[in-house]
Amino acid sequence: MKLFVAGVSYKTAPVEIREQLAVQRNELVDLALYLKWFGHFDEVVLLSTCNRVEIYGATRQSIDRIKSALQLLASEPLDLDPYIYIREDAEAARHLFKVTAGLDSMMLGETEITGQIKNAYEIARNAGLTGRVLNRLFQRAFQATKEIRTRTRIGRGTVSIKRTAVELIGKTELSRQSIMVLGAGEMAEKCVRLLVEKRAQSIFISNRSFDRALDLATRYGGKAVCVGDSLFEMRDVDVVIAATSSSEMLLSRDDVDNLITARRHRPLLLIDLAVPRNIDPAVRGLEHVALYNIDDLEAVAHRGVQARERELAACHRIIEAHVAPLIEKLEAEDERFSVEQRKDRWMPDYFATSPNFLPTAA
Repeated sequence: MKLFVAGVSYKTAPVEIREQLAVQRNELVDLALYLKWFGHFDEVVLLSTCNRVEIYGATRQSIDRIKSALQLLASEPLDLDPYIYIREDAEAARHLFKVTAGLDSMMLGETEITGQIKNAYEIARNAGLTGRVLNRLFQRAFQATKEIRTRTRIGRGTVSIKRTAVELIGKTELSRQSIMVLGAGEMAEKCVRLLVEKRAQSIFISNRSFDRALDLATRYGGKAVCVGDSLFEMRDVDVVIAATSSSEMLLSRDDVDNLITARRHRPLLLIDLAVPRNIDPAVRGLEHVALYNIDDLEAVAHRGVQARERELAACHRIIEAHVAPLIEKLEAEDERFSVEQRKDRWMPDYFATSPNFLPTAA
């Protein structure tokens, strides 16, 4: 059984490519089932985050169709060859272990990716998309990550993308700024929680579902805003953070251009944490507007990375100690499986031709 991973990440593809491949949570099972059928894979886990889209799989057949399978995720025709990486067997396992432990993240050692991978794995497992190989692989990855967190300081002083965004805003006193958050899901809530921790006093929350916006605003002392009123309210805010799972552009260049005029050219900071992006990148050409997307935050996020890099050697030793026995066990199970298959093919023919095993008449 061949183990593999194929995908794109922030290291190989810019956000404009990644957003074309992004998969919404409610589409993960259907698309994974289709990929499994299309690629003739035995097992599949589909992972989609802001920084990567990856297919983890196991198959007894060729993986020649894996690039075509990734192409199926694209919302429009793309040449993905320059961006795709493919790793097999031990290298595939090693890659997952690094990703799960945050060693392959934009912010070295971040912990959010661990939860995202657990969610993707549980969705696939509950849908019957995983089996012996991927179950062992992912469970071992979680064990290795726990050991890394316990035995090293790779996670000390790390920040998430959301915390980086708040740090960017916090270059000036947060209590004096008015901030609007677009979205009311998990990503938006983390932003709001961090803003409150940093003593932000004026927070507006706008969401397609007003009830969800109201619930989030009530819990954190903010103010809920109807989607239809959000542009009007933006006339008086200092910062807008877009953090929705919407695949649509929520703020166009024309929207922001008109908004700046209504604001009498008062500066506006826009932070787009969404993939696909919620804010038209063309707003960068407007005066009095600063726009940061998820890739732009990388430079800010790398503060303090040198201290964490000193822990990498220890992390890699732990990973190697888990990868080797995992691959050895999978190979041994494959050998037993092959022997059993040969027996299954041989026994019926032998029974059919050997008189010693023919059934006797009653």
